[in-house]
Amino acid sequence: MRNLLDFLARHNHWFVFVLLEVISFVLLFHYNSYQGSVWFSSANAVSGKVYEWNSAVGQFFSLTEVNRQLTERNLYLEREVAQLTEQIERTTKDSTLVERMQQDVMKGFETIPAKVVSSSLDKANNFITINKGTADGVKKDMGVVSGTGVVGIVYLTSDHYSVVIPVLSQQSNISCSIKGRGYFGYLHWTGGSPEYAYIDDIPRHAHFKLGDYIITSGYSSVFPAGIIVGRIKHVYNSENGMSYRLKVTLSTDFARLRDVCVINDREMDKKLEILRAAEDSLKARE
Repeated sequence: MRNLLDFLARHNHWFVFVLLEVISFVLLFHYNSYQGSVWFSSANAVSGKVYEWNSAVGQFFSLTEVNRQLTERNLYLEREVAQLTEQIERTTKDSTLVERMQQDVMKGFETIPAKVVSSSLDKANNFITINKGTADGVKKDMGVVSGTGVVGIVYLTSDHYSVVIPVLSQQSNISCSIKGRGYFGYLHWTGGSPEYAYIDDIPRHAHFKLGDYIITSGYSSVFPAGIIVGRIKHVYNSENGMSYRLKVTLSTDFARLRDVCVINDREMDKKLEILRAAEDSLKARE
């Protein structure tokens, strides 16, 4: 103890110097807007790189599980394509129709691959940060998906990073439908387990069963129709007994989420312009 006190006494001027330097930097960046903005930008870039390195290490140790999930997903998609191809060929007697339909569905859409550098699961409004931004073509309100299903919607962008509002957020509200049934509603998350979300206001006369797939409806300008969201786990009656509430097992494993794709709909700007024009027209009539 005496040696420690002697050491502090001999070098006290260095400790005072460091303390004064810290105080001066805090005052400089806190009370000067230019220096503060420079510090904020630099800190964001540094923290983004740190998150990216940490995520790269996590991705390396989770490659086995990711490959297993992708293999299962590919097998499912191959079965779906084979069944649809057979059905269309049997109905139309045209073996080239399937290829033309696939080209038409993807026309106007392209994907921007990205990696998750940070995410949260335990908050009411979680966020995900990805390593692609405006320099890569990412814009606000673009949809984000993974190899197994829907992830969320881009909320904020910078040059090289973007923040995504995932399904696991009480701010999320994604239009979905029951595959092959035609009934639709809005997916929302109420907190708790990251494995489940809910769809309300499914009419009482709707016909469906447990295990049916929930997919994006295509009624918004964010996601094309048909992207997997999850499967029906349980059915509840609404509070007023006039509709159903569906508990959905999400197909995306947010705890293991590493690789995602941002959906770039080249026609989205035109769609949004039409929607805004319609809203402005309605407001003008009121």
